[in-house]
Amino acid sequence: MRYLIGVTIIWAFSFSLIGVYLSGFVDAWFSVLMRIGIATALFLPFLRLKEIKAKTIWALIAIGAVQLGLMYCFYFQSFKFITVPEVLLFSVLTPVYITILNDVVNKQFNKKHLLTAVIAVFGAAYIQYTSINNQVVLGFVITQGANLCFAVGQVAYKYLLKLTPQLKYTPKHNIFGLFFIGAFFVAFLGFLIFGSVEKMPKTSIQWGVLVYLGAVASGAGYFLWNKGVVLVNTGALAIMNNALIPIGLLVNLVIWNKEADIKRIIIGGTIIFGSLAFNQYLNKDSK
Repeated sequence: MRYLIGVTIIWAFSFSLIGVYLSGFVDAWFSVLMRIGIATALFLPFLRLKEIKAKTIWALIAIGAVQLGLMYCFYFQSFKFITVPEVLLFSVLTPVYITILNDVVNKQFNKKHLLTAVIAVFGAAYIQYTSINNQVVLGFVITQGANLCFAVGQVAYKYLLKLTPQLKYTPKHNIFGLFFIGAFFVAFLGFLIFGSVEKMPKTSIQWGVLVYLGAVASGAGYFLWNKGVVLVNTGALAIMNNALIPIGLLVNLVIWNKEADIKRIIIGGTIIFGSLAFNQYLNKDSK
């Protein structure tokens, strides 16, 4: 659990850094490419694949392409339509996706998860009910794309390690570069098709934020997060996916956004977290 807690603190600053210094100033596709590119460069020297089967290698690359590559593509785009607090709060459904996917993998689909998901949606809608427009709806949908990709990657990685005894004793830093290789392929393709060279970083702060996001938040962060994923049960993993929300909101409100409607966020957030507590109560015996 300590890995997940440590990474949560690191990631809490990422949302605001992107929203304040990159969104609207630096091409989102270039930001994704740089963030993943830096992380890939950090882990490539550690790759040791001599005894890893080809199908396992491709599986790890595919998981990275979804969990990191596609997730970032959705994630960075969401800041074009909604604010940092909204991106954080709209991430609330990630734990529900994780538990549903876990049920599907175990062939024990539980309809109670859908009920708690609906409650969480009402909570998120309340926060913006006075100004729901096409941009907010689109931002919400894009955020869910990121959430789903992140959930799929976590569940897939957890079960790949469970079903592949060969990986049990393999040092994880010797294979983690494969995740970033898969993610980098997606990021490079996205930048090639949709990117713009007219919105490159122009200040040392913007470059510094990209380096932090690539080396610390992505490189060290995702390595430690996926290491923690296999050490906890599904319920704990689902809860920790939402621990980021209050911490991230606190960072954003205190440092960058003191005039936000705290009352509305508290009420909507209470509904959302109430849905999560309800979800855990209904599924307290799930693993």
